[in-house]
Amino acid sequence: MSDLFDRITENQGAIKKLISKIPGFDGYIERQNRRASDKLIREAIADRFEVLWARISGVQTELVSAAGLEYIDDLERAAVKIRQFIDRIRHASYGYAPFFDAIKVREEELNRLYEYDLALLNAGGEIDSAIDNIERSLGTDGLPAAIRHLTVLAQNVVDAFNKRSEVIMGGVDDVDNEVSQ
Repeated sequence: MSDLFDRITENQGAIKKLISKIPGFDGYIERQNRRASDKLIREAIADRFEVLWARISGVQTELVSAAGLEYIDDLERAAVKIRQFIDRIRHASYGYAPFFDAIKVREEELNRLYEYDLALLNAGGEIDSAIDNIERSLGTDGLPAAIRHLTVLAQNVVDAFNKRSEVIMGGVDDVDNEVSQ
């Protein structure tokens, strides 16, 4: 993920490079670059989950066609949680002001943030597999359990995003455990 920050800083125009030489502006430029990389990462995560949300909508349509109306509400709970996660990640303030406004960003904190974002992306893979399982379970006794599993995974990503700022401030030690509980 640090490659993204490097790409942003390499693509600066001459004016930004000049301004970065002026006392006091260097920290400002670095914070802006970190905010830009945070925004790009979060947009990529949200885009990934938009695809998953659309898949859930497709499964809901299949449920209606397969006379599985009694499971629509349960699957809708998972869809709402995924939508909530997407909305939070898209519309939260970029760069988390307390973290990115610090004069010196410690590399360890930044790496933990990137690990956390990577874990969120990986959680998308788990949700994708859970949706596959629901599709395979249509018309079987395993459908309720498959839907419950998806709902738990969806709640985990909502909770994980809510705790993301704690990762930055040092309140969460095990990133992977927090995301995949």
